[in-house]
Amino acid sequence: MFENPATVPSNSPHLRKSGSKSVFSDLGVSEVLGSISDMGDLKSSSSPRPGTMMAPSPIFLWRFKVLLFLLWSLCCCKIGWDSVMRMSVDLRDLFLYEVFLYYNPLLLVTMVVWLWGANLWVFSQGSVNYAKVFDLDQNHLSHREIWKCGMWMTIIVPTSMTAYLYLYSHGEVSLAASQPVLLYLAIALVLIFPFDIFYLSTRYFLLRTLWRIAVPLQSITFPDFFLADILTSMAKVLSDLERSVCRMVHRQVATIAWFEADSVCGSHQIAIPLVLVFPYICRLMQCVRQYKDTKEKSALLNALKYSTAVPVIFLSALKYHVLPESWTSFYRPLWLFSSVVNSLYSFYWDVTRDWDLSGFTKIFKFSRPSYLSNLLYGRQWVYFWVIGSNLVLRCTWTYKLSAHLRHNYITVFTVSALEILRRFQWVFFRVENEWNKITKSSLQHQLGDISLEQEKLLSSAANLHV
Repeated sequence: MFENPATVPSNSPHLRKSGSKSVFSDLGVSEVLGSISDMGDLKSSSSPRPGTMMAPSPIFLWRFKVLLFLLWSLCCCKIGWDSVMRMSVDLRDLFLYEVFLYYNPLLLVTMVVWLWGANLWVFSQGSVNYAKVFDLDQNHLSHREIWKCGMWMTIIVPTSMTAYLYLYSHGEVSLAASQPVLLYLAIALVLIFPFDIFYLSTRYFLLRTLWRIAVPLQSITFPDFFLADILTSMAKVLSDLERSVCRMVHRQVATIAWFEADSVCGSHQIAIPLVLVFPYICRLMQCVRQYKDTKEKSALLNALKYSTAVPVIFLSALKYHVLPESWTSFYRPLWLFSSVVNSLYSFYWDVTRDWDLSGFTKIFKFSRPSYLSNLLYGRQWVYFWVIGSNLVLRCTWTYKLSAHLRHNYITVFTVSALEILRRFQWVFFRVENEWNKITKSSLQHQLGDISLEQEKLLSSAANLHV
């Protein structure tokens, strides 16, 4: 009635692992059980796991982060506004000026980080290999990581400022004074932290480049004078940082006594023009070192451009140390003349040398494919906008270099932000011009190698013929 059960071979897949009991079963039943098992495995693999079902989508996470950021912004604005309104009217303006002194530099540095990320994003979308231009290693930060740093700075700096306003308005002066001090110390510690966290290689690269800028004893590389050019646009940031640190060292935080002319860290101190002129002197010394290494006369002309900023800064500072009649009749006309010379010379150098537009002629040559024909590059209206805005903002930057004009802190912040925007607009075309030089040099080198190979082949052929 029943057939004899077949013995399953020793190599049958239906056998258990060695050490288990022997298995003898009908092959048909085994196949059915195997198919059921396969179907169960397929079903378990196709059905999502509970952990996968609970994981939120990236879009949901992004929206949730934006919502939290908006709520945080509203809370900071509400707390800050209520804190300011608690102060008396005569104290309010002086105190806001002091808050501006401590947090204006850090807010502008945060803006620089965001804009640098935007520069890297544009370069990554186009044909400009910025990593090769700056000679970066494979561990360099991408635009996403730069924006992540900017996001944390955007959160931390306004939070500290809000705490400063709240504590001061509620009578906690000592706690209020600790807020900018702790923030500055935290930023300094993060920069010099010697362990391999917080992007150690990038922090080391930044600090090393800053040292090379301050002490230009070695040959000047592209990152050296590129960062030094950015620092010239941040001269007011450096000046405010010096005044802030000065007040912290002398324990004058959360006071309004600093407004007097004879105070230790007042607005009339000689340290202000010295710090303002420091980035220009560093850039000038870089040009002198470049001339020593290359013997190119253009380096001396570039040094002359940076030297024109020196009279603008020091003639402006003289207003606090000369008689009003002398300022009106003699020093102010000199200051105006030096301002015009510096603005026009800098504008000319931007267009003809840093961007290499050769007297605007490239604007009308974009019908043919070129390195400029990707993304923003190669569109005529972009170049007209860049040239026009660069001229206007070069002239307004004189306002920032002139200490005797810096009384309205809202105007000062606006002009500083516009200058930083101008500089990072300048970055697009300056880096692109450097990349064009690199590719052109590489192409000429390849063509030279090809011509040498051809000459060798011709000479060898001639020798064989002889």
